[in-house]
Amino acid sequence: MPQLTWQKSSHCGEGDSCVHVAATPTGIHITESADPGGAILTLSPDAFRTLLHSLKEEPHRDPQAPALEVTTSDDGRAFLLHAPGTPTVTTDRRRWEAFVRGVRAGEFDHFVA
Repeated sequence: MPQLTWQKSSHCGEGDSCVHVAATPTGIHITESADPGGAILTLSPDAFRTLLHSLKEEPHRDPQAPALEVTTSDDGRAFLLHAPGTPTVTTDRRRWEAFVRGVRAGEFDHFVA
């Protein structure tokens, strides 16, 4: 994979670990900067577009997008992002909510424009 330029939501504090997004010609990549294993989930532009749309339109936190599943742990503290054949990216509620606020503000729309 080529060197990626990661973007996080402006709603994530300076220096904080957050959900990050990057693009290559073959897909949109999502990671959690606090993940010591460096798991990177790769989506098609269509699947990422669907994720953005569902996060903007749906009030719930568990969107379903083609080839992507977002679930919460039993205690509701961890958010798990998973697509078949890719590693699972795990984040916490604060970081997930910062990402969602950024999505709703249009900060990641250029990845699928």
